[in-house]
Amino acid sequence: MWTYQHQRFRVYQIPVLRDNYVYIIEDCHSEVVLVVDPSLAEPIIQSCNKLNITPTHIINTHHHWDHTDGNLELVQHFHCEVVGNMADAQRIPGISMAMDVPSQPSLTLGALELRILDVPGHTLGHIAYVIDDALFCGDTLFGAGCGRLFEGTPTQMWSSLQQLAALDDATQVYCAHEYTLPNLRFARNVDAENTILKQRIHTDTVSRRQKQPTIPSSIALEKQTNPFLRPLDAEFCAAYNQQSAATEQHLQPLDIFTELRQRKNKW
Repeated sequence: MWTYQHQRFRVYQIPVLRDNYVYIIEDCHSEVVLVVDPSLAEPIIQSCNKLNITPTHIINTHHHWDHTDGNLELVQHFHCEVVGNMADAQRIPGISMAMDVPSQPSLTLGALELRILDVPGHTLGHIAYVIDDALFCGDTLFGAGCGRLFEGTPTQMWSSLQQLAALDDATQVYCAHEYTLPNLRFARNVDAENTILKQRIHTDTVSRRQKQPTIPSSIALEKQTNPFLRPLDAEFCAAYNQQSAATEQHLQPLDIFTELRQRKNKW
């Protein structure tokens, strides 16, 4: 478990399964404790007992089992509420606070105000939560990557990623999986001359060798090194068009993103 201190809350990062992260958010000014996307209950129960805190809410980003399978056991153990997208109310176990996204863009819990972002693509009902300078984005944005399009379209995912990229550069990105190194290998293949990417590859490789997480990253770092956000950069688009043999037409950012996502699917 790793701990990160923000101005108004603490984040505890708990590795579970093969490569998932579950986050516990402790409000420093109230008794509110949030659990983000619990795939398993027991590691969360053990961590909360060790920290002497009691979860009051589970906040789910989407319905997939590796983000929700711990819901019911945690509700039974702690009697906490489950927050999720109303559009996924039939697919999120134990949901008790169904948010009408995007009509309800925020939720106040204790001293924390959660901005709720509608970010379809990976799934149609996927949402993300922003609390001050922290983004909890599930499977929409990863370290140097993004989620597969299981339910949404490239247009939806590209719009969602642009929404996340518009957050303050200092925003810390707490995603749900430790996929960074494989993603960086793909990034290097499509953005080989990127010096910031080369440095990130070195830094994150060292972190993993030392059994440290590469997450959280930041919005600034993702915009500089994540191939699925790089189409926001005009110079990257120009270079990609120059090198692309797929078409003689000038590819727009959405086209480049779509092509990159298809390439990554086969990587």
